[in-house]
Amino acid sequence: MAELATIARPYAEALFQAVASEAIQASEWLDELAVVAGNEELKQFADNPKVSAEQIFDVISGVLKTQLSVAGQNFLRLVIENGRLAALPEIASQFRVLKNLRAGVADATVYSAFAIEPAELSELIGLLERRFERKLNLTVELAPELIGGIRVAVGDEVLDTSIKARLEQMKAALTA
Repeated sequence: MAELATIARPYAEALFQAVASEAIQASEWLDELAVVAGNEELKQFADNPKVSAEQIFDVISGVLKTQLSVAGQNFLRLVIENGRLAALPEIASQFRVLKNLRAGVADATVYSAFAIEPAELSELIGLLERRFERKLNLTVELAPELIGGIRVAVGDEVLDTSIKARLEQMKAALTA
């Protein structure tokens, strides 16, 4: 994974500099490209030595829901010609981090054992933004294995208040 991140970083930084004023739109088409590039059938097609870079470009741009800008088309061609199609998901991830840094925002994922009501979610967002001292783009995922409570991941920071984590702490204390 570190190797892929190392490969993706220069692409993400260069794209961010090239489309800085249109980072939000670029993030949308880049996320879509990342999803398409993750398709196994496309990977097999792209790895075929008899398939040209232009054919790969035509297939990818043909399945996209959004129209690529000129910068997007140039970027996609560059990635294909350099054989870095597999790095597109990581490029999109690093681009999102750069975009969020500029906006003072961070992506956060809340794992919850149960569905969170909208009123509770808005209260939770306020608490988490104060705790992490930044605005958060929050996504919620159900994780029944937590038994109860929540687990929040913001970048490499994790706040785990789940019952599962507490039980594991108790187990470690009892076996020590």
